Amino acid sequence: MIAEIDCPVQETEGTLPAVVTFAPRYSLPQRIRSSYHAFWYWLGEGLEWSRGLYCERPVGQLTHLSGSQQARIALLRRQFDVRFEQHCAALTTLKSYDYLDILDQAWAAWGQPRPVGGVVHDVGASNFWYARALHAFFLPSALTGVEVEGHRIYYNGYSRHDYAQGYVRNLPQTDFVIADYAQYAQPADTIVAWYPFVTPVPVLAWRMPLAFLAPQALFARIAMNLNPSGVFVMVNQGREEADVAAGLCQKAGLRCESSCEVRVTLRRRRVAPVVSWWRRP
Repeated sequence: MIAEIDCPVQETEGTLPAVVTFAPRYSLPQRIRSSYHAFWYWLGEGLEWSRGLYCERPVGQLTHLSGSQQARIALLRRQFDVRFEQHCAALTTLKSYDYLDILDQAWAAWGQPRPVGGVVHDVGASNFWYARALHAFFLPSALTGVEVEGHRIYYNGYSRHDYAQGYVRNLPQTDFVIADYAQYAQPADTIVAWYPFVTPVPVLAWRMPLAFLAPQALFARIAMNLNPSGVFVMVNQGREEADVAAGLCQKAGLRCESSCEVRVTLRRRRVAPVVSWWRRP
């Protein structure tokens, strides 16, 4: 299956109306697209194609940054003692600082110490390009990225799994697992989900079959996997999507501790990300 390395979700999706029913009647075009994506998904899973470990060429130094970007990245480097550019290509480096910045801004707004240590799960990890950002923020004793479509093939012939192995290489106690997190029964102290699927449009935009739109099962599994004193961190595209996801979390038995919109980010967005953190009652 041919895919782009960069995020395939279009920026305009965050402004689309949320779907609040989860026994949806999909339109004919949606069903056709879903069937097409399902064919490629199952083909990829059956082939399990791999060219071997893929390692990006480190950019060394980011260029063409605005003054505000330079200042914020310099602060993140000092605060977290990170140099993503020594390990990653330019785009991955900038995106990693962006994700780290979003987490840092959210916890600063809440005035809470960030959760550090313990076992961390990342739900829907794609190729886990941001593993270093999670390591820097959570300082985990073990980090696992879980992705249901780990065998997607990119334009250069490498698979998502090939990329992930390159990104987690040299990170201590870090792994990439190909699995549906809704069926992944492993305990965790912190669970992170960046833009979990709660409506059909992002699922299709990521070229996934609609069978993977099962947010009730996903959040139920998150609640079951979370240790009694654990933390679930969720990032959504805009307040409308966040409200839909929040309702599902509450139905799964999770309690929202706080949430905030991050209005100024290192990468330009049409819709501000909404970060929330949850606990078991």
